[in-house]
Formats: sequence, C-alpha cells, structure tokens
Amino acid sequence: MDIGEKNETLVLPALALRGLVIFPEMMIQFDVGRKKSILALAEAMEADQRIFLVAQKDLGDNEPAEQQLYTMGVVAKVKQVVRYSEEGVRLYAEGLYRAKILKTKQSSPFFTFEVEAVQDEPYKESPRTEALIRHVQDLFDVYVQKFAKVPPDILLGVMKRKSCGDLADFITSNLMLGFEKKQAVLQELHPVKRLKLLSSQLENEMNILSIENEINEKAKEHIDQGQREYFLREQMRAIAAELGDEDNPHEEADTYRAKILKLGLPELQRDKLLKECDRLAKMPFASHEASVIVSYLDTCLGLPWNSESKEHIDLKKAQRVLDRDHYGLEKVKERILETLAVRKLSPELNGQIICLVGPPGVGKTSIAHSIAEAIGRVYVRVSLGGVRDESDIVGHRKTYIGSMPGRIINALKQAGVKNPLVLLDEIDKLGASYQGDPSSALLEVLDSEQNGTFYDHYIDMPFDLSKVMFITTANDYGAIPAPLLDRMDVITLGSYTHEEKYQIATRHLLPKQLRKNGIPAKSLKIVPAAMHELIDSYTSEAGVRNLERQLASLCRKCARMVLENPDQKITVTAKKLEELLGPKRFKRDRLTKTDEVGLVNGLAWTSVGGEILPIEVAVMEGTGKIELTGSLGDVMKESARTAITCIRTRAAKLGISHDFYCKYDIHIHAPEGAIPKDGPSAGIAMATAITSALCNIPVRHDVAMTGEITLLGRVLPIGGLKEKTMAAYRAGVKKVLIPADNVSDLYEVEDVVKAHIQFVPVERIDQVLQEALAKQPEPAAEALASTPLLETEGKAARLSTIYQ
Repeated sequence: MDIGEKNETLVLPALALRGLVIFPEMMIQFDVGRKKSILALAEAMEADQRIFLVAQKDLGDNEPAEQQLYTMGVVAKVKQVVRYSEEGVRLYAEGLYRAKILKTKQSSPFFTFEVEAVQDEPYKESPRTEALIRHVQDLFDVYVQKFAKVPPDILLGVMKRKSCGDLADFITSNLMLGFEKKQAVLQELHPVKRLKLLSSQLENEMNILSIENEINEKAKEHIDQGQREYFLREQMRAIAAELGDEDNPHEEADTYRAKILKLGLPELQRDKLLKECDRLAKMPFASHEASVIVSYLDTCLGLPWNSESKEHIDLKKAQRVLDRDHYGLEKVKERILETLAVRKLSPELNGQIICLVGPPGVGKTSIAHSIAEAIGRVYVRVSLGGVRDESDIVGHRKTYIGSMPGRIINALKQAGVKNPLVLLDEIDKLGASYQGDPSSALLEVLDSEQNGTFYDHYIDMPFDLSKVMFITTANDYGAIPAPLLDRMDVITLGSYTHEEKYQIATRHLLPKQLRKNGIPAKSLKIVPAAMHELIDSYTSEAGVRNLERQLASLCRKCARMVLENPDQKITVTAKKLEELLGPKRFKRDRLTKTDEVGLVNGLAWTSVGGEILPIEVAVMEGTGKIELTGSLGDVMKESARTAITCIRTRAAKLGISHDFYCKYDIHIHAPEGAIPKDGPSAGIAMATAITSALCNIPVRHDVAMTGEITLLGRVLPIGGLKEKTMAAYRAGVKKVLIPADNVSDLYEVEDVVKAHIQFVPVERIDQVLQEALAKQPEPAAEALASTPLLETEGKAARLSTIYQ
C-alpha cells in the first residue's frame, strides 16, 4: 500500500471494539456478536473488505453512541469471516494504517464514518533514539524472561524493528495492557514520544508484576503447596497488606484485650478471655478457628458482667400497678407484696424463687410483667414449653459447629443488665429425652445458694446469677419435677369467679379489643346483661383467654358495621349476641333440674381448673358383671370396685339384697368418654350412685361431693379442693360434701365460693348417703336376720370404732 493510498479520505463501515485495540500491521481474530457490528461487517465484505475498527470508551455500554467511541482507530482488511453460531461470527483481520474520524455518515443500522488516514510525524534518527530503541528492547527482554512467556517469533520481531513507531506498535500489540493504555499509544503520532510512552508503561507493568510475585512468595511461605483454597486466601491477605486495607490480626486481638481489661472482670474470667485473645493473635488469616474465637469473645463481651439496673421497691406503687393490671387475685397480690417487702428489708438476701401455678388465662405471665414494672427491673421472658435438650439451658461447647449459649445466658444478654426479672414460662412442660433432662439443668439456675457461679457450657466460666429475680409459671402443679419444686415458693392462682370475669372484661379486655380493632369507644356499647350472657353461654374456662377471643370476634363483626355506617352507634344486648356470635355454646347450669336415681355430681381437678364430673350408675338383672366406661384410669377403676365392696358390707343396713352382686349387672359411666379421667377422689360419688341405683332412691341434684372411699366406708382426704369448689360454684351447686380432713383447706377457697356454698365435712359413707340421698333407705329386717353379712358388718363397725 503506497503513501498516496494512505492519504485518501474514505467512507467505511465501522465496528466498535469492546476492550480491544488494533494496531497497524497487526493480525488479529476476535468474535463479533452485536447485530450492529455484524451488519457493518457484511457491508464491508460486499465492498472492498475494508472496515474501520475503533475502540469504545465504556466496556459496559452494549449499544454505544458515536460520542462513546474514540476518534482514533485503524483501517483493517478483512481476511476471513467464520460463522460459529446462529448469532455470532469470528473475524480474522489485518490492521493497515491509523485513521481518525472526520464525520459520522450514519448511526443506524450500523456505523458509517468518513475517516482520514493519519501518518506518523517525522523525526530525526540520532544516537538518543537508538539508545531509546535498545532500552525498550532490553526492557521487553526482561519482561519476557521474568513475567511472561511469548513465542520466539515475537522476540525476533522485536529485535528486527529499528523504527521507533513500528517498535512501539509491535510491542504494545503483544503486551497484556489495559485497553486505555493501548489506546493512548495508538493516538500518539510522534514515534519517539510513542516509544517513550511505551517505555513508561512497560516499566510500570513490570513493577506491578514484581510486586505480584513478591505477594505470591509471601503467601507461599505460610501454606502447604496442596492447600489451594488456603493459598488463594493468603494471596488476598497479601494483596490487602500491600494496599494497606487489611485489619491486622494482632490489632484485632489487641482491641479485644483492651475491652476485656476495661470491663474489670474477676481474675478467673479475665485470664481466660485474655488467653483466647493470645490464641486469636496466632491464628492464620481467615481460619475457621479464628472465627470461632471471635464469636466467643463477642458473646462474652456482650454479657452484662457489671451492668446493673437500679431497683426501686415501693409497696404502694407495686400495689397500684398490680391493681391496675389485674382485677381480683387478692391473695396472690398480698403474697407478692410480702415477698417484695422482704426484699426491701434484706436486699442482700437471696429469697425463694416464685412459682405461679394456675390454669391458662388467669394472668400468670402478665403478673410477672407487672412485678418487673413495679420494681424497675428489666423484664425478659424465656419459654420452656417443649424443651427436651439440656443444652438449651446450659448451652453447647464452643468447639461444636453452630454452638451457642443456653437460654439463660441469652436472656441476660438480651436484658443488658445482670439483675433483670427473668420469667421461666411453662416450667411444667419440660420433657426429658436421650439428649438429657433440662429440668436437671435448671436445678443450679433456681438454687439461690448455687447460681452465683452458674456454669454455661459455651462461655465455659462462672457467671453470677444471684442478682437475677426468677419467676416461673406452670399449669400443672403435679407435673413440676420434685427437685425443682423444692427450690420454689409456689403461689397458686385459682379460677376466676363470674363477677371477676365480668370486671376483667369491662375494665381490661373490652377497651383493649376496641383499640386493636380501631373502634371508637362511643361507637360500641355492650350492656351488662350481654356481658354476663357472653361469660356464661359462650365461654367455659378457668381464665379469661377464650372470653377475650369472643370479645375480639364480637369487635370484628361490629367493625364491619361501623365501616359501612361510620355514624352508627352499636348497642349489643343479650338477645343480639346470638345474631352476632351464633348459637350459645354452653348451658349456664349444667346440673340436672330434678333429683335422679343413679346420678351423682362428682368434682374433678384438671390442669386448667376444676370441673363437675357426673357419675351415672345403671343396675340391670344379670350375672354380676361390672362394666366401667368413660375413659377411666386404673386408679378410678379401683375406686369403683372399692365402692361396690363397701356397699356390699352395708347391704343389709341399706335394705339391699345380700346377693345383689351376683344377680345384677352394674354399669358405671362417667360422661364425656373421650376425655381421660383418673384419680381416687370420685370414690364417695361412685358409692353414692351405686347405692341410689340399688335402692332406687334419687340423689339430690344440688349436691356435689369429692372424697376417696375405703372398703370400710371411711372417707379419705383429696387434693385440688380450691379448684373443685370453684367448679361447683360456677355450676350452681348449693352443698358440697368434703372429707373432714380437708376442712383446713377451706382457708384457700375463695370467699365468694364460701358465701354461696354450704360445705359439709364427712368422715364415713353413712354421712355421705344421709346428706346426698333424697330419703334414707330402710334396712331389710329379714335380710339382717339371715344374711352372713351381719357378722361382717359387725366387724366393720368395730374396726370403724377402733379407727375413730
């Protein structure tokens, strides 16, 4: 190609290069995928196969405009085009000469520019230029020997070239430089300046590669050859060190050490944490062990070793807070105030752990929250329901993957102080498994003499829990493990009376639900009769949780009505309840209206309060079979058999045939058979029902009873009297027969229950029958004269006299 051809002005299709710069006399192949570029290439192939190749400035621009292209490029000759896919081709081209853009002819569907060939500026060869050429050749030789492997023909090409411009173009086209640096060389038209620019860039590149080699060498000193991942991480570390961006492990350990010394910990804890800091300083960068130590130190330093909130015990304030948040529960409040008074007088005395026991929905959790508010302590709740792994309480060893502290330490970390009020909720729901017994792990926590040095497996050193005020809650007193129960002071919360539920609903639950449902207080009014009807006919519980749900349902229905008519004022009456909530779910009085034969009102205790337990007995002619139904437990079945034997010993006295046990079948049933029932306290109820059925004498429907029966007719004491009597009160019972030994337990019975129920203490079954039967059975004279049971009856009477 002659000089005249180079001076011409051409209109050529253009192809924008991304990250690629072409030089004159350079053979290159690259892939073309953009639609605009493929069209420009097709145009060039149809003409004289010449195309203008120019680099774009932004690599991320997929469709660059002409302003995003450099003005200097290269006119190239297309040698070959190979299609390698449906959307792309591979181009083989040779750079011819430099050219610059004069004017844009078209931008769509592909670029077409008017370009002008540019020539190198003239220069005079001299010893200085010769020295510069040799210097650059030597630099390239060093570059090849130390940092890059290139084909021999490239080295030969470098040594052959004696012109500054040609040498600069040839070397630059074979160097791994950024496209911006290559473009700078392409745009320099003075050959000597171009070679100097290349010399500067080559020296800079060699300096960077030298630093990179040093980084690689430093990394290799710390690792084994086979650990590729570790090697890559060390490279990252060395790179960060050269850039000055890395956090020095020693500095990190020193930071933790300063924090530990600032805390003023006891000697044992301080020395252990400082030892962990020393281990951290020796750990390699990004090792798993280092991350474990950092997590451990963060957890330990996050604990409130010396942070403590100030406690203010004011009995009057505590009384106001408890009365504000809870209606009734007078004995519970009194007991709590007594505990607070002791803490006020003896702040250093670690008292008993309080355990609130009662059915669901009576306010155990909210009482604990009120206590914390009253005395100014931070409140933290820890749920223990369903915990079966002791590691949940005392944590996991930090050597395990994913290890963490136990729930007690986490609660203190959450509180941020070492003397919070921690509520251990549902302590009776703990369960043992093959992973250990969490209740045993709680023994140290709830022992005021030992928890000053509580040992969590994760933090692996003692932590003082003596300042923590623990309160526990439970539904079932009997389900609490005995060793735990021995460490706690139990406060029993009984069932709410109807009046208490009414006051709680009107003072607390209804305003709360109005706020939650966005209903103005003036828009909804529930008359007292409707509230009473809601309590009696739509709920049947010891607490008020279901009552709150029913009020929430009522408010939701009224919210829709208010939204449809904002000016409407809704008044809910007793008659309107069925319209809003549907049919009544419970009958107000579950007792029968009339005295019936073989039907006795027993009293049962459950974990959610007391209940009326009807006992039905049917006597039929048969062969003496005894049928027991109603999902009865083993103890209750034994009580039924004991009651039958007791009646047999008194058959003559009760006017019952002495051979009834072989002539009649007796079927004893406890209704609601799907509910399991067990315990001995229905013994006298069964004996009374059997006597009523055999004598055909009705049992008074307004009488209920509880007590264990013996073969000789003695009535033994039972438990749960408070809950049972509350159930009798709710059902409308007028008289309750209780064992004489349970008279002392009447102290715990609510005053309103004692005001409405007559309690009759009994010692023997004869007294029970006298109070419960509508009339007394008449002894059979003939049976008394002939039955061999007379002798047995006499022995029983004598034994009874001796017992009394």
